[in-house]
Amino acid sequence: MNRFLRFGAYVLHPLLMPLLGVVLYYIFTPRYVDVELLSAKVFAVAIVTVLIPIIIFFLLKNVGIINSIHLETTKERKIPLMIQCILLLLIIKLVFDPYDSPELYYFFVGILFSAIAALLMVILKVKVSLHQIGIAGVTMFLIVLSIHFKINVLLWISLFFFFNGWVASSRLHTESHNYLELIIGLFIGLVPQIVMVNFWL
Repeated sequence: MNRFLRFGAYVLHPLLMPLLGVVLYYIFTPRYVDVELLSAKVFAVAIVTVLIPIIIFFLLKNVGIINSIHLETTKERKIPLMIQCILLLLIIKLVFDPYDSPELYYFFVGILFSAIAALLMVILKVKVSLHQIGIAGVTMFLIVLSIHFKINVLLWISLFFFFNGWVASSRLHTESHNYLELIIGLFIGLVPQIVMVNFWL
């Protein structure tokens, strides 16, 4: 059980959540999307949200700004979150268009607001769960996609509710967060996606 709970924190890492949201969109969208365009978009998101942050992590670790990938203190989280906000802006400006891909465009706008909220919490010395923010945001995005496209994805939604519980249990088990930090993270992940729905649903 210990290994299972710890594994949840890695397989559902917040860095992977934006890419997961994009993949889910392309799986469920009934719209025709050119395969080359789809591949280019997914590749771009993978580079900007996963590869670049990993490279930046090693750079920050080498200069002593952060100690581990877990970002255990609020001080360690400040610069990575600032960089994450900049990278999300790049995706919003260069990868997705509000007219051609409104769902994904506003999905990333919602993620940006979640990242800004997490950064504000860090400034206030509150260590919210980035894992919970990430999985909660993707879960809400999936729910709204099912409504938008009128498709039945209850099994997938149920699976993501399980993922939310898995992540929360993992963070509590490792004593990385307390209940309040998880609840705040849940709302920071959900609320921006709910607000952004008004622009594209």
